[in-house]
Amino acid sequence: MPKVKTNSSAKKRFKVTGTGEITFQKAYKRHILTKKSTKRKRSLRKKGSVSAANRPFVMRLLRMK
Repeated sequence: MPKVKTNSSAKKRFKVTGTGEITFQKAYKRHILTKKSTKRKRSLRKKGSVSAANRPFVMRLLRMK
């Protein structure tokens, strides 16, 4: 039997915490930051967490299920 491989793009984008929550880095923080407000940039620093609706799909990509 061949090995089941983890999706390469998913393993770069998602991280599983100790409590089992799946986190990711938020988008829109790379460039063109001058027009974005400080409040918006500060909130983009925080990690995002995968919603309950998308969780089964992301877990399948990471081969956790």
